[in-house]
Amino acid sequence: MALKSFIFISLFSICSCLLGQEIRGRVQISTPGMSEHERQIMRTLQGELNELFNQTSWTNYEFHQNERIEASIRITIDEKEGADVYKGTIQVQSRRPIYNSSYSSPILNINDRDLQFRYSENENLEYSDNTFQHNITSIIAFYAYIIIGFDFDTFKPLGGTEFFQKAENVVNLAQNASEPGWQSFQSQRNRYWLVENLFNTQYQPVREAMYKYHRKGFDKLVDNTDIGRENVTEALELLRRAHRQRPGSYLMQIIMTTKNDELVNLYSEASSNEQSRAIEILSEIDPSNSSKYRRIAD
Repeated sequence: MALKSFIFISLFSICSCLLGQEIRGRVQISTPGMSEHERQIMRTLQGELNELFNQTSWTNYEFHQNERIEASIRITIDEKEGADVYKGTIQVQSRRPIYNSSYSSPILNINDRDLQFRYSENENLEYSDNTFQHNITSIIAFYAYIIIGFDFDTFKPLGGTEFFQKAENVVNLAQNASEPGWQSFQSQRNRYWLVENLFNTQYQPVREAMYKYHRKGFDKLVDNTDIGRENVTEALELLRRAHRQRPGSYLMQIIMTTKNDELVNLYSEASSNEQSRAIEILSEIDPSNSSKYRRIAD
């Protein structure tokens, strides 16, 4: 094994006792306004998706049980068309523990409004990395790879690339799908554009910021709060660099939606100079939440 790979794996304290099963998560399906029969069908689907999400070996790395990534997927069914077409939204969240503390930092908070899939009761759902079979399983696989990729990015600069490539492959296989969310022309904020942003060189500072923010920033806060917070501020400067090159990206929206409350809490305890710098950067890269950031100095 190459030294570089060994160092990377060591960061995760990954050992040889459990292969795959990288995610410890929950898929929950909400069915407001639907009949009890339809709810039962969705409960069956929920069980199948939980098994796919949690029991699939998404990587070739080996994880302890307590090293699995904490994540959740919440599906809300808003309507049903015909006998077996369901439409709604899907919210994807993940988090990661901070070194030497009981705190877990939110890594992802995505609200995907392009959820549509076919499902019949007790249908055999399958997923393959090589073919597009079911839209709902492809969506779960896509977000599993996105969750893992973001998590790895927080431990090593650009460490999640191989998993983002797998997510990109899911998108490519879905280009002929009739369901929305996979094609570039359908929206500027969908699965296609998330992958595009992740591999766009103009947004590479965003991914670099994930490492500096977490491994050099939050993981250092317990040992040295000033150094940890300064590294978080440097991560924000990386975000500002990407924002200035191409404002309004979907990737930046996801990052700021996930992190805005955490950042307000972090800088509320900072010096006035640090607060002023943070408020300036945050208000520039996330203007819709500028009033929230101004509360840092209260």
